[in-house]
Amino acid sequence: MNSPGTGIFSGFTKLCKGLAVILIGGHIVVQLLPSSVTYLALIPARTIPFGWNLITAGYIEQSVHGVVVSTLGLIFLGKLLEPIWGSKEFLKFIFVINFLTSICVFITAIALYYISRQENYLYMPLSGFHGVLAGFLVGIKQIVPDQELSLLKIKAKWLPSLMLLLSIAISFFTPESATYLPTLIFGTYIGWIYLRYLQRKPEAKHRGDPSEDFAFSTFFPEFLRPIIDPITSIFHRMLCGKSEASTDAQGYTLGGATLPGSDPIEASRRRERGARALEERLAAEKLANRRNSEESQIEGADNV
Repeated sequence: MNSPGTGIFSGFTKLCKGLAVILIGGHIVVQLLPSSVTYLALIPARTIPFGWNLITAGYIEQSVHGVVVSTLGLIFLGKLLEPIWGSKEFLKFIFVINFLTSICVFITAIALYYISRQENYLYMPLSGFHGVLAGFLVGIKQIVPDQELSLLKIKAKWLPSLMLLLSIAISFFTPESATYLPTLIFGTYIGWIYLRYLQRKPEAKHRGDPSEDFAFSTFFPEFLRPIIDPITSIFHRMLCGKSEASTDAQGYTLGGATLPGSDPIEASRRRERGARALEERLAAEKLANRRNSEESQIEGADNV
């Protein structure tokens, strides 16, 4: 019989469980065959000709704590995101974020080598699922931004920002920061780029999330936004200036750097669906916990 509290550990999707097996399996492989890190992890000096490590590196955890954090993060965050996005979109998000993050980390490592001439940037094996986890946090920020986390007493929309702030702070005291910090930064940014501009919405005629509540400046404190907004508007016009010209003709406005296909009502509905899905899941877990508790009490009374 299930014990009380098992509700929180139920409801994990088959896809997330399968990906968790891959993460655990990859960790076991590199522990049993240390030389496999050369072929599976991202080593910038060897990415050519081993180009496949741009994909495989994201699923290889070299440390025990890394595989534990990544596995737990995958199944718990995926438990919320996959039912809302759908399995196909969820898997696509993982692949795109992982691949593009690896490319950005590769380019950064090469650039750092040419700047510093330190060869450790070229031969340091980089791997881990934390770039995708950072992207997941951006997805949580998009879907349930105002959901308060009872343990941390903060709103979900601040999770990506706090994660990056903490990681940057820790990097000043740990020399190993070069192995994880660029991945977290690029995972967060590319996750936002994908959700903001590229994610296809079957129920809408446009891609991405054009709402002001998901603008890049929302990752920063309120007093910094007047500085951030003008800068991001430049990159916004570079990314989709042509699209805006065509969508203006369809009745969408450009003022204030509004995104193409802007539909605040649709964005609001999406956040409501996310909040409703989270509430339903939490209610189901509470009901399961209550039933388990009642069953345990009955069983205890019978034993007496």
